[in-house]
Amino acid sequence: MKKNKKVWLIVGIAIFAIVLAVLFSTYSRQAGEREQLENNLFTAQALLPRLTDQKGDLENQLAQAQSLLDRSRAKFPEVLESIEYGEDLFEIAYGQNLYSMASGCGVDLTKLTASLPTDKNVGAVTYSVSSFVVVVEGDVSDILDFADALRAGADFQLPWSVDVKSVNMNIASGTAIATINLDIYAYKGE
Repeated sequence: MKKNKKVWLIVGIAIFAIVLAVLFSTYSRQAGEREQLENNLFTAQALLPRLTDQKGDLENQLAQAQSLLDRSRAKFPEVLESIEYGEDLFEIAYGQNLYSMASGCGVDLTKLTASLPTDKNVGAVTYSVSSFVVVVEGDVSDILDFADALRAGADFQLPWSVDVKSVNMNIASGTAIATINLDIYAYKGE
């Protein structure tokens, strides 16, 4: 029986050694994982204030971009009206109307600046009013013809009328440059 006790003692010691080795290995692995997690936590805590600031900045940028997008969307249809008016103004100047063979006034339209349309109420009627600055170059008589064509509005494709506010002309060596300030009124149907 003495041999049997020795065998059981050796088996017990072996099992104890194996259990100890498994526990040591598990503890070592968990200690490494814990150290890694502590390092990750330290890094995350160090990054948190900077990321919080970045988040605030990005939220501000998003709000500004959204506001700009909303303003741009609100202006888009009005800009289309200005483009259509500009087409008519070029047709009056150059006579390049696709719908008629009318000749232009013989002036060069060198600059066209438009403001955003605003609404103007006259009684129960609402008009869309856009202010334009038109710079044309040519003979004095051609410039006067252009201003008269704007005032008369006979060649306009769109249902609008013009109020010529002022015509400033500079004449040098036979060529004149005129700056014409005008308001374009368009009916806004309900």
